Amino acid sequence: MTIFSTIREDIRTVFDKDPAARSTLEVITCYPGLHAVWMHRLANALWKKRFFFIARLISHISRFFTGIEIHPGAGIGRRFFIDHGAGVVIGETSEIGDDVNIYQGVVLGGVSLKKEKRHPTIGNRVMVGAGAIVLGPITIGDEARIGAASLVLSDVPPRAIAVGVPARLGLGFSYKDLKNLTDNKLPDPIAEAFRLMTNRMEALEEKIAELEKHLSPGASHTGLPISAP
Repeated sequence: MTIFSTIREDIRTVFDKDPAARSTLEVITCYPGLHAVWMHRLANALWKKRFFFIARLISHISRFFTGIEIHPGAGIGRRFFIDHGAGVVIGETSEIGDDVNIYQGVVLGGVSLKKEKRHPTIGNRVMVGAGAIVLGPITIGDEARIGAASLVLSDVPPRAIAVGVPARLGLGFSYKDLKNLTDNKLPDPIAEAFRLMTNRMEALEEKIAELEKHLSPGASHTGLPISAP
């Protein structure tokens, strides 16, 4: 893609993902998340050409004006959208796929001091909720959802939901199920497990009650005669 087609696509992405966007002029001038992405694309291009100091300087200037810190070494895909954006931190070896949406306060951080892959890899069409922290060289699968204020320390499979501190996984969702899920609609996997367990216990109690109806009046639950007092 040419630089102009990339710019147009980034602007269109804002309209697609933020219903508050009203005009192209507003998007170009008033969206720090978009500014941070554009500054990063420039910094990343310079980083790849080994102009490390200039790349870091551009990244630092971007952080000053937008409140968003993206290391120039991070890899970011197409149609990446940072909503609001204040306090977002994306580390050097982070890799982000296409159509990813993250909110304010998200941290893609590292847990190692070694010069190696130490930041997360985010798949395509992933949503990371406000204040979520994703640490280490873990992988967040395609179309996964990370709940707000969650702490993710291990891999999240594709089309899964991670919620809580530390994050608990909810599995078995279709893309259709996940597409319309927002932070306030993400299920709690632990609560869901208790609900399923409760339903199972209720079903077992109903079966026991049904069996009791078929027992003769003079027999116990074990089928043995009940002796008179």
